[in-house]
Amino acid sequence: MKKNYIMVALFCLIAGFLCAAEGVSVNIRYYDKKVYFAENEPVFILVTVANNSSGVYRFRIADDRAFSLDFDTRTRANRPVEHAEILERRRSSAAQVFFRDVSIEPGESFSFVENLRDYAKIETAGNFVVQARVYPELLNTARQTVSMNSPLDSLASNRLALQIKTRGITGSDGLAVALDVETGAVLERAKLVPDQVITWTLKARQKSEWEKFFLYLDIEKMISRDGPRQRRWRAESEEGRQRMIANYRSELQKATIDGDISAIPMQFDIENTSYNAREGTVVVLEKFKTGDYIERKRYTYYLEKEDEYWSIIDYTVMNLGTE
Repeated sequence: MKKNYIMVALFCLIAGFLCAAEGVSVNIRYYDKKVYFAENEPVFILVTVANNSSGVYRFRIADDRAFSLDFDTRTRANRPVEHAEILERRRSSAAQVFFRDVSIEPGESFSFVENLRDYAKIETAGNFVVQARVYPELLNTARQTVSMNSPLDSLASNRLALQIKTRGITGSDGLAVALDVETGAVLERAKLVPDQVITWTLKARQKSEWEKFFLYLDIEKMISRDGPRQRRWRAESEEGRQRMIANYRSELQKATIDGDISAIPMQFDIENTSYNAREGTVVVLEKFKTGDYIERKRYTYYLEKEDEYWSIIDYTVMNLGTE
């Protein structure tokens, strides 16, 4: 009789979990898609838990995501990649695991970003397939090993193709040359007219293709838009200026500066273009999804031509309200 009670309880537990997870999905994509190299640079993955069911979905999320998440990284030959050493140390620690309860309403989602290299020991170039598993009741590290094929206590994501290249190509100045994410080819500026430059840049931002986004952006001129930064730029050595450029690119991607130009438009329409032999302006109506509303803004981009190529050097924004 006791054995029957245990079996019934176990069945109810499994059924309850399956019902709770029905309509809940996990999706992964690159947070800042670019060309990744074998050097130990981060590979940021955006993990999204979406509730497409008719009820509220509740789960636990650990402060240390290593107890809520795991990545199954495999070669194209289906050989598993070892866990990163730092992950093993974090999970073997005797420290208490802190967590919070998360509730997702129907139609809503919960997202966070993790560095794949904190989970997978990727040290060589090659092609890989990545899949994530989210553990709603936290990962049971007492099992010694983590099973990526355990459907009863975890939610599996889609699979993501990852290509790691040997190393970046450097130009004559010693700086890394921008590469096309899709083809791996060196990105070179074309002799586009101002409205084509803006179209290229906005489409690149819509696809989160940062290397293409930066291709026609004159970062030195963008930095000089700000008085204090301009004075610092003038006072810096060449090495210091390169650091400022790298910091500006990084901060722009995080939207901590110039957030208007790094925002992702859901739609854009070029309203007016004017230019002469050296200077140009392009006026664009851009729409952004903000909650249940669509926000409308009119951007004016200022461009400058140098060595037969147009570059964006400044911009202004006018808020037009919502629709």
